[in-house]
Amino acid sequence: MRLFWHRRDLRIADNRGLAAAAEADTVVPVFVFDDDVLAHAGDPRVRHMLDALAELRADYRARDSDLVVARGDPAEVLPDLAAEYDAEAVVWNEDYSGLARERDARVRMALDDAGVARETTHDAVHHEPGTITTNKGEPYSVYTYFWKKWRDREKADPFEAPTADDLASVTGEELPSIEALGFSEPEADVQPAGTEAARERLAAFRADAIRRYDEDRDYPGKEATSRLSTDLKWGTIGVREVYEATAEAMAAAEADGDDDGAEAIGEFQSQLAWREFYTQVLWANPRVVSQNYKEYERDIEWRDDDDAMADLRAWKDGETGYPIVDAGMRQLREEAYMHNRVRMIVASFLTKDLLLDWRHGYEHFKDYLADHDTANDNGGWQWAASTGTDAQPYFRIFNPMTQGERYDPDAEYISEYVPELSGVSAENIHSWHELSVGRRRQLAPKYPDPVVDHSEMRERALSMFKRARGEDEEGAEASAD
Repeated sequence: MRLFWHRRDLRIADNRGLAAAAEADTVVPVFVFDDDVLAHAGDPRVRHMLDALAELRADYRARDSDLVVARGDPAEVLPDLAAEYDAEAVVWNEDYSGLARERDARVRMALDDAGVARETTHDAVHHEPGTITTNKGEPYSVYTYFWKKWRDREKADPFEAPTADDLASVTGEELPSIEALGFSEPEADVQPAGTEAARERLAAFRADAIRRYDEDRDYPGKEATSRLSTDLKWGTIGVREVYEATAEAMAAAEADGDDDGAEAIGEFQSQLAWREFYTQVLWANPRVVSQNYKEYERDIEWRDDDDAMADLRAWKDGETGYPIVDAGMRQLREEAYMHNRVRMIVASFLTKDLLLDWRHGYEHFKDYLADHDTANDNGGWQWAASTGTDAQPYFRIFNPMTQGERYDPDAEYISEYVPELSGVSAENIHSWHELSVGRRRQLAPKYPDPVVDHSEMRERALSMFKRARGEDEEGAEASAD
């Protein structure tokens, strides 16, 4: 008998560790609610996790088995469960954050003390951290070089799901309520969880938008992205299954002579590689969760006075007076999700317009995103703040009004999430910062004025970064985007 310990792999199909356990012996599926991990969670993620666990349990019950659930320290719970089920080994898939690695080290020691074998596999990534390196054997800090090697390496096929014969006939306790775990039902409408729902999203994306991905993905008003981020975060669908679908779609595009479509599919595959790039950055540098990746950026003079905290509250509430920023922040609250282009815009606004520490934004996203992933979110925030590996240059500062006009030209996305502006023309929405106070009150009396002046704050941001880098005031030439 073997226990398989589910963590961020809440599925049966294309689960490398589960397949390995089932090949070796009869499997008892296990999930442990770890309070140390829950301490870092938010309501939407816990809701999605519980929904995914319910679907996972149903999949096991359809195979005449069940998911055994427990709550506590895995280093104490797993040896006890191994003894209860007379299991020779505990099997799990690796996780890569500092917290997860510390937990797993304690579990290994506890199982050793109990005389129980342990086996681990790499499942959440195609190529485990530390295997794609520079010629000197060092982790890459530039994505482009990582991508070239990632792209050219062979990918494993999806793993078969275990059958009923592979699984132990067990009965698990019912799942706890979200309140019993210390959380509340989220305000957001969290998307459906589980492998079936993930496969439906993948199939819909592959059938249509994937061939237009490169052209349309930056436009939040279009249904042009996969919406698989939460599924990949919780592992309700396997990375090999997703990649196989993209490879098949690319082959079909090439057979149709659709070179643009094939190129767009390749761009989507590169986004899968970004996930693994940031995973290996976190694996090699666990300190980046709370520290700037670039050491020479550690003395940035972020604003932290009362006015700054008031601006932070306006940003969180979607009340900055910059329409595309506010639309994104409200989408986050309503859906526990935000479009990726808008994530970049709101992150740039927080760090370059409000001059607030990226860690404020990271923590807020951690609380409200259903797809929060330590590696990806940290990488994205440090990219926007110009403090991370392969980040945008500090002098490249997004103009939120230009970004809104470029990627939401008809203000469809803005109007959906900022109803105060639903009757205002796109021209006036995109020039909101230039309108007089009287004109703003006439057009949308309940929508706020801009909390800061973008041009003024851009100059302050440039000076702030130059001082942190030890540059003179001439420094690098600024660019607006």
